[in-house]
Amino acid sequence: MTPEPHVPSYYAASIAAAAERPALGGDVRADVCVVGAGFTGLSAALELAERGYRVVVLEAERVAWGASGRNGGQIGSGYPSSMARLSRWVGRDDARRLFDLAEAAKALIRTRVERHDIDCELKPGNFQAALKPRHMEEIKATREFWSDTFGYQGLVLAESGAAALAYVNSPRYIGGLYDPGVGHLHPLKYALGLAAAAEAAGASLYEGSPVTALQGLGAGAGQVTAETPGGRVVADHLILCGNAYLGDLVPQIRRLYVPVGSYIVATEPLGEDRAAQVIPADCAVFDSNHILNYYRLSADRRLLFGGRSGTSPFREPDPKGFLGARIRVLFPQIADTSIDYAWGGTLAMTASRMPQVGRLGSRVTFAQGYSGEGVAMSGLVGQVLAEAVAGQMARFDLFDRLPHRAFPGGRMLQKPALALGLLWYSLCDLVP
Repeated sequence: MTPEPHVPSYYAASIAAAAERPALGGDVRADVCVVGAGFTGLSAALELAERGYRVVVLEAERVAWGASGRNGGQIGSGYPSSMARLSRWVGRDDARRLFDLAEAAKALIRTRVERHDIDCELKPGNFQAALKPRHMEEIKATREFWSDTFGYQGLVLAESGAAALAYVNSPRYIGGLYDPGVGHLHPLKYALGLAAAAEAAGASLYEGSPVTALQGLGAGAGQVTAETPGGRVVADHLILCGNAYLGDLVPQIRRLYVPVGSYIVATEPLGEDRAAQVIPADCAVFDSNHILNYYRLSADRRLLFGGRSGTSPFREPDPKGFLGARIRVLFPQIADTSIDYAWGGTLAMTASRMPQVGRLGSRVTFAQGYSGEGVAMSGLVGQVLAEAVAGQMARFDLFDRLPHRAFPGGRMLQKPALALGLLWYSLCDLVP
């Protein structure tokens, strides 16, 4: 079948024509079949191919067609769930191990960019901006906790609005926290670089090959079969990496996350001077609200500005409208700037806001639920899934120990529950 093109985003418009890969035709034998050619699946495929496994990757559309090719490109430290909350949940020892994994996830991006010469505009630094005094208190507590508990040094506190101006030039912020140990990149270029590296290592990638049925998901020792409209893959192991785009293919894992929409716009090029008037430090920025904004500058000095709408999930929002309004509030100095691109996508949010890594029987593993912060973690998780295939279970078991629960009310109530949640968090953001 003919795959859908990438969404009309700035990312898709700013790359040379991506290599097209064939759809699966006929029966193929593999050691490992990977479903989904996003960051997780490509990372797993690269790691396994480098270890000598015969790997087949099945992608329903194009490589990085989903969240991996549409996201904000921000590389963060830690997890969406606060490390203090995580420590109370799993204990200090496992929290330290999980923090170390998050650090390894950041390092893995740098290593792969260098090793495979991936031109993805990788740059250092991000800034968490505070809008209210309680945000500043939370930021200070985070800095102290990370230093004392995990030995994470180097976080720079901007204790006033004037100090924050060195990082982001908005009159709305009263301070913030700069992290030099993270950064931002062009996500579609990075994903395409991973795909090329995986193929160079021997992996086979098929586009336009949605998996329509799976056989052998039970606990037996037999092979696993993935069927597509054009053929099938028979493999010893199966790795499911579709995240929010896997749909209802495997209902038992679909019930463990809720799909959430997020949106991004790209302004016209600002030029060097005006861009420096917006983000002088050229870092990635996100604010401290629950319904947060996240943004950064592109290589050609556009403002890439993203966020969730905070309105009902029952209707599709207008990104140019609600995100354009936020840009004008935060940056009156570029209020006259036009928006050239607007797009959106879906992410998988778990109840714990922690990624879920698990298995179905003895031959099938899966990962999902990065909850909006998967740029770094998805690559590390892909590597962990590959290790599990090879029998190295230590890092896999650490993730697998995290207790996950289905959202209350089942699938029928997910959208109403999400609507109530958005309303609640919007009200929380109004509290001084």
